[in-house]
Amino acid sequence: MNLATAAEAVVVALAITGDGPAFEELVRRRQAPTRALLRRLCRDHALADDLAQETFVQAWRALGTLRQAGAFGGWLKRIAVNAWLAHQRRVGAPLVDLAAVAEVVPSPESPLAGRVAVERDLDAALARLTSAQRACVVLTYAEGLSQSEVAEATGLPLGTVKSHISRGAAALRGHLSDYSDDGDGGRSDV
Repeated sequence: MNLATAAEAVVVALAITGDGPAFEELVRRRQAPTRALLRRLCRDHALADDLAQETFVQAWRALGTLRQAGAFGGWLKRIAVNAWLAHQRRVGAPLVDLAAVAEVVPSPESPLAGRVAVERDLDAALARLTSAQRACVVLTYAEGLSQSEVAEATGLPLGTVKSHISRGAAALRGHLSDYSDDGDGGRSDV
C-alpha cells in the first residue's frame, strides 16, 4: 500500500495499530498545519517548532486512545493547543515578545511595511489577551473552527469558549480601533 496516496482515515487506522511508517506519513501531512497553528498562537517560530514536536510525540503515545480515525485532525489540534497552554502555564510568559516583534519592522519605503505594521499591531493586541482568550480567538478566526470545535480542542466548556471569544474580540476591536473604517472604534467582524 502506498501511504502517500492512502486516505487519511486508513493511515490513521494503521498508525493506531503501531505502524511507524503510517504515523510518519501522518506527521508529514499534518506537520505544516500544526506548526502554523502554533505559530499563530505563540508568534515564536522556534517555540512553535518545539511545541509541534511535543504535539506529535504526545500524539504517538496517545494514539491508542483515539476512537475514530476520522477525528484525527481535531484530536491532534487539541493536543497542540493543550501543549501551548501547558507551556504558557509552566513559564508564565507573555504571549508575544513585543521587543522581538518591533525588531522586524521594515523601512517605511518597503512594500511590506504596511503588512508588517498591521501584523505587529495585531500581535501586540493579541498579547494583551489571556492565554485562553487568545486560543479561542485564534482557533475561531484564524483556524475557522466553530465554537463547539474550539470547546473540544481546548477542553473548555462551550459557555466559557463563547465568553472568551466575545471578550477577546471586543478587546481586539478596542486595541485595533485605529484600523476601523467607520470610525466607531472597531470592526464588527473581529
